[in-house]
Amino acid sequence: MLTTMATKEIIQVASFKGIQVTGVTITQTGRLFANFPRWHENLPFSVVEVSLNGEYKPYPDEAWNTWHGQPQENTFTCVQSVVAHENSLFVLDPASPMMKGVVGNAMLYEFDLTTNALKNKWVFDKNIAPEKSYLNDLRIDREAGKIYITESGVGAIVVLDLNTGKPRRLLDKHASTKSEDVWLTVEGKRWVKEGDKPQMHADGIALSRDKKYLYYHALTGYTLYRVPTEALNDETLDDKALAEQVENLGKTTAPDGMIFDRLGNLYLGDLENNAIMCRLPEGELKTFVQGPQIKWPDTFTIDEQENFYFTTSRIHEMEGDISQLDFNIFKVPLTNI
Repeated sequence: MLTTMATKEIIQVASFKGIQVTGVTITQTGRLFANFPRWHENLPFSVVEVSLNGEYKPYPDEAWNTWHGQPQENTFTCVQSVVAHENSLFVLDPASPMMKGVVGNAMLYEFDLTTNALKNKWVFDKNIAPEKSYLNDLRIDREAGKIYITESGVGAIVVLDLNTGKPRRLLDKHASTKSEDVWLTVEGKRWVKEGDKPQMHADGIALSRDKKYLYYHALTGYTLYRVPTEALNDETLDDKALAEQVENLGKTTAPDGMIFDRLGNLYLGDLENNAIMCRLPEGELKTFVQGPQIKWPDTFTIDEQENFYFTTSRIHEMEGDISQLDFNIFKVPLTNI
């Protein structure tokens, strides 16, 4: 059943003309960060901190945001996602400029938000993030010592053990991490990528409030899946045994990012209808917010005051000239859930 929730005021937080934003995250203290993948030439920065008045500056500094075309230490290559967790900012770099293939190695960085200094980094070799891979988004479970990452270029779930530093590539041959054979229609037009049907694999990711389940979804697809984190973290399970633990949760809209709120509601985009959906714990789908300005709702984050932030990355328009397009961060209140 699909129902509509109360109309909400959509507030613009920041706008970036001609600079395509994907990720957004907010800390417990209200610091807001955003990121910009290197999908076009002359990208001025990869990660910024956004102030209350909508101004922004490169994070942690300009040097990290100045890429010279080759892999180099302490420099972002192509950042896809930022996630604030406790007093850290995690920056996921699939290292695939223009989505043309991994340059060097994909990376995950952790910055200390008190000092803004690099705290940890993890390198993903080609066994974990092969040349055509694209590490997309992540969720963190400090208590279990795990980070879960979707890989949308080929299709897989990557599990990083924070205690050993060892990553594992899982479910990379399973249908749940793969694109479905569908065309998406966005703003009335069939979405075409390089003249062909886009195939974007495991993308959206969300960790249940009790951290017992990892939810995930292909971007080009309409099926939501989940798998017990206990199974993902059990290194004794072979591919077949792990695959048997995957649950098909049924049909949804076609989303990009996903997130749970504190009540266990799952939010996911509806790329084809300029909307964000809310999936209630019992499985009912409701329209959370909808409007013409919601052009490809990409990534979501929720602050301590129960404000829901999201980016509009306009991916369906990215093959043309984007110099005059506005890419935005918006927020709406989490009310009437």
